[in-house]
Amino acid sequence: MSTTPRARVGRPRATAGSTQLAPRDEILDAAAALFVENGFAATTTRAIAERIGIRQASLYYHFAGKDDILVELLERTVRPSVEFAKTLREDPSLASAAALHTLAVRDVETLAAAPHNIGTLYLLPEANRDRFDGFRASRRELRDAYGAFAMDAATDALRATWTLAELGAAIIHLVEIVIPLRRDGEMIDAVRIADACLRLCGLDDAAIAAATGR
Repeated sequence: MSTTPRARVGRPRATAGSTQLAPRDEILDAAAALFVENGFAATTTRAIAERIGIRQASLYYHFAGKDDILVELLERTVRPSVEFAKTLREDPSLASAAALHTLAVRDVETLAAAPHNIGTLYLLPEANRDRFDGFRASRRELRDAYGAFAMDAATDALRATWTLAELGAAIIHLVEIVIPLRRDGEMIDAVRIADACLRLCGLDDAAIAAATGR
């Protein structure tokens, strides 16, 4: 008696792999490229799957939809710096000015390494939806970490005229200048951007040299 083979249930498998990335990271990389090239609204999950030669069902094994993909891409530009800020706060031997400078350098490097300059999508209207609350909360946490370090490092005159939130917002925007610099093909110098963050706090060249050990 002949039997019919039973269909195997499980993860849909890719038919072709174009990079050495893990499947989830390959999807993220392809999506980042398409979001930046064509815009988020114009990019479909089918287009993302076709970009790397997999079935659309394989993409849905990893992500529920393109909103989830964008959330993870944006979170990856922020969470490493948030976690690094926590590490810096736990070091009692590190002065606030040095911590601020170190965090700014790391943050610039993270943004400079983000796939396809995904930071350009920070201002997407879609990023204001509830689905992106986690990303916005992470970015506020990073802003407040900058603000706390900056208020401790700032001159008395500056502390008298700025709030922690204002100073944190100014510094995070200064750090994120790396995004348009990268878009325009300009040179990115993480140390110079971090130096500018300390100058924003009112520190002069001598104080910056002392804070950075130069």
